[in-house]
Amino acid sequence: MDKKLRIDLLRVPKHVAIIMDGNGRWAKGQGMNRIFGHRNALTAVRESVKAASQLNIEAITLYAFSTENWNRPKLEVDALMSLLINSLKKELPDFMKNGVKVNSIGAIDSLPKKAQRVLNDVISQTKKNTEITLTFALSYGSREEIVNAIKNISKKVVNKELDLEKIDENTINNHLYTFNLPEVDLMIRTSGEQRISNFLLWQMAYAELYFTDVLWPDFRQEHFYDAIIEYQNRERRFGKTSEQITE
Repeated sequence: MDKKLRIDLLRVPKHVAIIMDGNGRWAKGQGMNRIFGHRNALTAVRESVKAASQLNIEAITLYAFSTENWNRPKLEVDALMSLLINSLKKELPDFMKNGVKVNSIGAIDSLPKKAQRVLNDVISQTKKNTEITLTFALSYGSREEIVNAIKNISKKVVNKELDLEKIDENTINNHLYTFNLPEVDLMIRTSGEQRISNFLLWQMAYAELYFTDVLWPDFRQEHFYDAIIEYQNRERRFGKTSEQITE
């Protein structure tokens, strides 16, 4: 039976976040260097976005480059930035064709100028697309994001633009990079690692976490469907009891 047919389209997550892990190990298994793994990961991105779009999922966020990734060897970092630029240019026609709205979160100003220009151009050209929002987390770290939100909120309190007593969860949400996205319902991490790795910590407070041994370059639509099926087999209680959910 086609896995897609097992999915209840009325209960799909609104927002899926993916930690794309395993490029290096995949490349090593091929007797190649890590950069080879990164270059062969684009198919997994296409397949995931396509699967999400077909299920009418509103948003998908990919952990493309963390703040910690700047500590990797310069050759690898340069290759990743070059791959980002080339991939965005190459995929733009398909983004337009398939109604993909591109978004980004993170310290984008820290990216190379050319990468910033290309990214901003793609974001601008796709801003009216409505099928699905594809967000790239670039130079992203969740703790840094939360610290920046606290600083911006504090400034508003000091400048009397915001009442301290009126600060609530919505206030925090509105000062995060993801203010225009739904909360994360499902997080997928490939390669067998079972960590969140400083990714969307606030946004994943009630997310279902799904870990698979599949290395990211091998990840395909069927693996995405596996994650959605597992998600739908879980009971999301949000602090309530099973009986309360049933009622």
